[in-house]
Amino acid sequence: MKACALVLLATSLLLASDGRQLALVLKAQLDFERVEMSPRPRIPDAEVCMQSQAAALAVSPPEEQSMLHYRKGYCSFAGAAATRDPRQFLAAVTEFDKAMEAWPARTRNSAKHAAPEPVSAGLRVFSAIARLHADTEAALASGASQEIAAALESPSCNSNLMPAAFCAELLGAGAEWLGWVALRGNQLDQAAGHFSVAPGSAWSAWVQGRRDFDHAGYAAAAAQYGNAIDRWKPIWQAEGLTLPQALGPRPQYASALADWGAARLLEGDLAGAILTLDASIQADSANARALFLRARAKELAGRKDAALADYNLASRTAFAAALDLASGEAHLYRGISLFRRRDFARAEEEFASALNFEMTGALRPDARAWRHLAAVAGGSCGDARQSLNLALAAVSPFFPRDEARSLAFACSPA
Repeated sequence: MKACALVLLATSLLLASDGRQLALVLKAQLDFERVEMSPRPRIPDAEVCMQSQAAALAVSPPEEQSMLHYRKGYCSFAGAAATRDPRQFLAAVTEFDKAMEAWPARTRNSAKHAAPEPVSAGLRVFSAIARLHADTEAALASGASQEIAAALESPSCNSNLMPAAFCAELLGAGAEWLGWVALRGNQLDQAAGHFSVAPGSAWSAWVQGRRDFDHAGYAAAAAQYGNAIDRWKPIWQAEGLTLPQALGPRPQYASALADWGAARLLEGDLAGAILTLDASIQADSANARALFLRARAKELAGRKDAALADYNLASRTAFAAALDLASGEAHLYRGISLFRRRDFARAEEEFASALNFEMTGALRPDARAWRHLAAVAGGSCGDARQSLNLALAAVSPFFPRDEARSLAFACSPA
């Protein structure tokens, strides 16, 4: 009698345990589907989803853990896409990596001689994308782009881990990240190749604009930049990114507008350039380069006082962003302002100071030429004149070449 009671008790406990397990699994599935089906998942839904996947993991057999870790990572990424929290992106990376570790157990009950299912290419790319969103520099150092490239060599989307359409979106986003890395390294042909997976994308237009700009096709570059920005605007101005939009690299609005303004300036559309640069500065008032470009556009438009004000503002902004006032860019802009005030001696000192500090590669040849130009304008018509003529070969298109040649020609060595 006692034995029968113990059997009944054990059976009821087992059934109760199975019932609780089933309830946890069903809740985890429903919570995940709520996030998966939403174009812009809500942060509370993403948090609930992560919690329910964790609860289901505690009671799940090994063959189900890869799926649950993937779902937990998906929900963590969805929440991070809304908050832009690097820690939450890293939490997603952790879950995706655990999903890959648990992958072999998915088929432990299959036929003994069945070939093991390869890890989903979509899962590998998703983990690398989350790592890139968390910290681009650290992710590149750890080889996230190499992981994406390796996954794209065998782009399998046959797994039941995720819908084939979403897997394809992940692989497309991975290709965009490879294009972004190449673009950052100024490898424009390689970038264009990666972006070609979606030839109508804004990134394809942007990289073509870069190519046109580098070949002095400023009107064509401005058109391509404008095309790309028009496509990005709905993303920037909408209520928020959809999750598929959040997968790929996100363009920087203020920086993109500054590049477009630069192309419009060089094509001669000064009014359009000023409007575009106004928008760039409104989006990021700490962008010293945009202030400098606007100063140059106003100067060419004959608005000398407004240009001087912008040159001064560009210098102060660059100094404010510098560590211990060590900014070659800031000294360069201050030197241009002094030059335009015809204070050539102090301008030459500022350009010399600029060359003693770190600057981007494009600014250093300009600073060198400005230093020689200030010396020539101040009356040094010997070595400075010759040095200026030599320096002009390396300057950027924003340097006043014609003005420099005119001053050098007018400056008599005697």
